[in-house]
Amino acid sequence: YAIANHLPFDSFVIAWDRTQLLYLAVYYLAPAVPFFFGGLIVGILLAGVDRPEPVTPSLVYGATLIGSGIGCAAAVAGLDAFGGVGTIVLAAIVAFAAAVAFAALVEDRRRPVVAVLITFAATIGVVAAAPGLFEMNLSPYKNLSGALRFPGSTVVETRWDRGTRIDLVRSDGIRSLPGLSLTYPGAPPPQDGVTFDGDDLSPVPRTGPGDADFAPHMLSSLPWRLRPGADTLVLEPRGGLDVLIALAGGADTVTAVESHGAAVDAIAASGTSVYADPRVTVVIDDPRAYVERSGERFDVIDLALTAPYRPVASGAYSLAEDYSITADAFSAYLGSLEPGGIVTAMRWTQTPPSEAMRLLAVAARALRDDGIEPATAVVMLRSYANAVLLVAPGGWSPADRVIVRAFAAEERFDVVAMPGLDPAETNRYNVIPGDPYTALAAALLSSGDPTAVYAASVFDITPPTDDHPFFGHYFRWNQTGQILDTFGHTWQPFGGAGYLVLVAFLVLAVAASIVLIAAPLVVRRSRTGEPAPARLRWWAVAYFGVLGMAFLLVEIPLIQAFILIVGSPTTAFALVLFIILVASGFGSVASPRIPWIAGAMVLATLAAVSPPLIHALKSAVLPGPFAVRVAVGSAAIAPLGFLMGTMFPHGVAHLRSRSPGLVPWAWGINGTVSVVAAIVAALLALAFGFATVLWVGAAGYAVAALLAAGADRSAVGADERYEHH
Repeated sequence: YAIANHLPFDSFVIAWDRTQLLYLAVYYLAPAVPFFFGGLIVGILLAGVDRPEPVTPSLVYGATLIGSGIGCAAAVAGLDAFGGVGTIVLAAIVAFAAAVAFAALVEDRRRPVVAVLITFAATIGVVAAAPGLFEMNLSPYKNLSGALRFPGSTVVETRWDRGTRIDLVRSDGIRSLPGLSLTYPGAPPPQDGVTFDGDDLSPVPRTGPGDADFAPHMLSSLPWRLRPGADTLVLEPRGGLDVLIALAGGADTVTAVESHGAAVDAIAASGTSVYADPRVTVVIDDPRAYVERSGERFDVIDLALTAPYRPVASGAYSLAEDYSITADAFSAYLGSLEPGGIVTAMRWTQTPPSEAMRLLAVAARALRDDGIEPATAVVMLRSYANAVLLVAPGGWSPADRVIVRAFAAEERFDVVAMPGLDPAETNRYNVIPGDPYTALAAALLSSGDPTAVYAASVFDITPPTDDHPFFGHYFRWNQTGQILDTFGHTWQPFGGAGYLVLVAFLVLAVAASIVLIAAPLVVRRSRTGEPAPARLRWWAVAYFGVLGMAFLLVEIPLIQAFILIVGSPTTAFALVLFIILVASGFGSVASPRIPWIAGAMVLATLAAVSPPLIHALKSAVLPGPFAVRVAVGSAAIAPLGFLMGTMFPHGVAHLRSRSPGLVPWAWGINGTVSVVAAIVAALLALAFGFATVLWVGAAGYAVAALLAAGADRSAVGADERYEHH
């Protein structure tokens, strides 16, 4: 950790500073070192080379999985309790405890135990004596680093919440008012800022609603001109700017649903807080889950803009899932409106049109799914940097349209879409040559089947769904040449090739896997001195490689599905890994009593039917309380995890009965291919959605079932006798 923390790696200059390639290699290799030794320990135990009485493979693998699952939950709890560095120290302490336990098994145990304790004391001594060595070094490109460069800036408070680091920053240099009209004559008011994992700085107003004279000039203030006195729901308000704009616009009540309670608490503790206004009710919950569960109805539902401007060409946030801005989510928002209500959201304008038009495409699809003609229900305006979307499923009255036109003219905003819009009313103030926004908006809203419109767009603006929730993924393969031409000429991470970096990692991972799998074959003899049969070696490559691939291809989509069910990526990650790994561990321990081939067939079937089951589960449990969502979701995936855990020990038992020397190699194959699988899962999810990833994983387990059936029957019988013995 200390090496990676202090390494001067800079992804923004990697295209022209070749030293960064060396730093990048060290950056990835340094954290891999502990995992190398962890894998070595498990391989030794599986092979049974250091014990007179070898431990049963099912028990070794089961204990490894159960410990890993517990470690996932402990890591998230540790982050909130001890912070990032404290959790790393906690992991080291656990590793030392394991070393003491291993040393205690040695006949002459005194010397190894003393050696472990001395090493432990020295390590903790370094941590205590040089705390600066372990203090987290943030990237200079993070929003937090940028804010602190302004003279006099300081971090008021740092908290951890569900694995996320939250920093409240006080700085006279923070002035963030996205969508402010250029007609505003005043100076931007003072603000604090709150960052999440050092990024996504959200402004924290220091002024109250009565002093916010800028608010009527904000692009996002239009909903309250149209619906004064509205009961308002603001989703993910973060620092509270949208709450302030709603109150200044005359909202009667504001319900602010924020997933990070620590951010709200830190803002409240710092002094002025818009959340302290008596008209504001703060709810700490996942915004999407709250809408699905509460049953309340509102006059205005506002999806606050929480992401800073990011060039879509970089592809850096392609993998960031966002379940609050899918077509399924918009349908839920529309269903939570009072008659005449409005759903509103704001995004950044970029040329060629991308994220603002994808937002419009999401709304249009949700309206069509609900049987509403989009052209009658959508209004969109843009400034020089932002676009605001307003969706009224009940339609826009002539009086509403008068207000929209007057607001646009007063504040010099351009109308992009509105029922009865005259082309002469568009592209008047923030002029874009050719006005691609208005033309594309008209095509998206008027087309009964907008598939051709999506295909003709420069960037991919196909609306995300819950199965494919990647709002930030705009990449098309025909952009590859342009991206490669700009490599080394743009100030973006990895030269603006964010998506292609995944492809490059896949190529590197596959090449490394081939080398790592083939190299041990130089040692061709088993412990008996006889070479392992070639057929058995190929069987080991196929079987354990397929298992490594299938395990990740099933596990990763389940994690993504749980993000929606539990409402937090970090919580979902820890929870799913805990359930899957612990269930797999118990499956491994029980594997001698589970028929190999039959278990594999049931596992493949369960994985194949998981996508529709998950969809039904999501609809059923999302309106429920958190504890119910977790309990039902856990019960749904535990059987799958249990059977996943039986496959590896069956294969190891088969090898140990035939050629024990191949066992560590099989363990290495399984782990190596898992790395490839993680990248493959990401690429498949981006291209086809999570259901497809699960089905490919199910196909992998079906192949494993065929390989199990093809194993020598007499050897299988010997394996079972060995396991029972």
